[in-house]
Amino acid sequence: MSELWGHAIGVMIVLLMGIFLGIWIWAWRDRHRVVFQRMADLPMEDPVEARRQAKAEKEETT
Repeated sequence: MSELWGHAIGVMIVLLMGIFLGIWIWAWRDRHRVVFQRMADLPMEDPVEARRQAKAEKEETT
């Protein structure tokens, strides 16, 4: 293997680590907390009530 291959792998690792950290920071921003909390509560909701609420929210936005 050449020395260039080692540098290319090193650059790739740094880029992938940067992408990972960027996604991690993006996901933990405060503005996403409401959406993630809503998704976390979905399994606990009554399906009929959830449909009613979704319909009401849809009508509210239009």
